Amino acid sequence: MSRGTIMQFSSKSLVQGNLKIKTRGSARHHARLMGQVRYFTKLVTGRVVDISTSGIALDLQAPLYAAAGSKVRIECDDIGLLDGFVRWAHNGRIGIEFDRSSNASAKVASYFRFFHKDIKPVLKR
Repeated sequence: MSRGTIMQFSSKSLVQGNLKIKTRGSARHHARLMGQVRYFTKLVTGRVVDISTSGIALDLQAPLYAAAGSKVRIECDDIGLLDGFVRWAHNGRIGIEFDRSSNASAKVASYFRFFHKDIKPVLKR
């Protein structure tokens, strides 16, 4: 075995061992919906960037100072009230995983069945 092969093998093992990132299990769909995120008494308007049956990502119009793991509620006219937990927040965007004990997944599945139209994003970051 050459040294390059050993280095490649060991670095691959390190990456697999160190990156324990939990990714979204269900497929994402681009959407153009408006909604509001409520965190305690703070209400921030945002645009839904993508949505799946397990979570949602929004582009916010104002800062929302909610830490990862914070419980939030999304108010969207097209889907209804969705409860979830903040998973990430970066550069004016926020990712929320739906609360499994709520009926958020069923509401999103119903939205996909009756109302969703596939779109392509206009702008890319």
